[in-house]
Amino acid sequence: MAAIYLDHNSTTPMLPEVVEAMRPYQGAQAAQAAQADAFGNPASAHQFGRRARQALEAARERVAELLDAHPDEVLFTSGATEANNLALFGLAGVGPVAIIASPIEHPSVAEPLQELKRRGAELHFLPVDASGKVLSAGLKPLLCEQLGLVTCMLVNNETGAVQPVSQLCALAQSGSGLAAFHCDAVQAVGKMPVRFRQLGVSTLSLSAHKFGGPRGLGALLVRRNQRLQPIFHGGHQQKGLRPGTEPVDLAVGLSKALDLAVQSMVSRAAHVSLLRESLVVHLKATASPVVINGPADALPYTLNMSFPGCQADALLMKLDLGGVACSTGSACSSGSLLPSPTLRAMSCREEVLTSAMRFSFSWMQSEGEILDAAHQISQAVSQCRTAAE
Repeated sequence: MAAIYLDHNSTTPMLPEVVEAMRPYQGAQAAQAAQADAFGNPASAHQFGRRARQALEAARERVAELLDAHPDEVLFTSGATEANNLALFGLAGVGPVAIIASPIEHPSVAEPLQELKRRGAELHFLPVDASGKVLSAGLKPLLCEQLGLVTCMLVNNETGAVQPVSQLCALAQSGSGLAAFHCDAVQAVGKMPVRFRQLGVSTLSLSAHKFGGPRGLGALLVRRNQRLQPIFHGGHQQKGLRPGTEPVDLAVGLSKALDLAVQSMVSRAAHVSLLRESLVVHLKATASPVVINGPADALPYTLNMSFPGCQADALLMKLDLGGVACSTGSACSSGSLLPSPTLRAMSCREEVLTSAMRFSFSWMQSEGEILDAAHQISQAVSQCRTAAE
């Protein structure tokens, strides 16, 4: 049986259309391309630079259009980790500040928050219900005059739970009126409609490789007139907020992948919903007891399921040997043996915490692949439970 990849939340394969769109901007690698002379530095004034600049700004404009933003609000970064760091450190500033966050953030947000706490910030966490959704009513008691920043992801990377970002943002702004709001939208962009202006947030991060684009490029949307301190220095590019030569080919790739994702969003989600449901039905029939972690209205791209009686690390290894690639949580925390902070915040039972697996899907997969994966998962679960007896 060919290996089956069920870890698309960690990264997706780059689409052929994206590879082709990037080719003219890759210099020597694109020697046969019609626009091979578009490899220049977009900051250069000569014709090579101008062609590169035109492609870069066209990509920026398209990304802005697809996400309901202005082009000058789009900063290209090396990925979502950089975008999240730029937003959090850039919005929090250097003085004493109170920060409110959800306890279910990705490590690229959670770890910068802990660093800000070490530097003197006062850190408070929002309550989360048993389904993994942040309770917006829990924000009001935490509002204070020192509040400078609120952060909450749009879609949880482990459960697929959609968070009430627009409500939280409105509440935060009604409190002090000065608090900035950052949103990690990495698992939302390309999978559900994301409208920057409608959400009302100050900053929003995304990453190209989560929706068929290239690795090594992300973006941070920064609302006009929002004060943001740069964390890098050394150039005038992107208004000095993110200096350095922009990778034109990667920006073109991000734009193309996002365009394809938005155009096909409804059909992709419908197909992935069928795949997810098929896996759930099969595993309930052949691997019970199972526990689904997350709300009923989670985005269909993610399925977090626990198999009481198994240890997640042992199950993960058996599945890998059986040709099924999945994860026990965020790829950025895969080296940790600690239970998922997301599931911990949901107050899951210990046997649920220690046996949780994350399966994440692609619209390019077939139901046959999913049924093959279900068979392998059922076998691996049975073997783990037998070994634990």
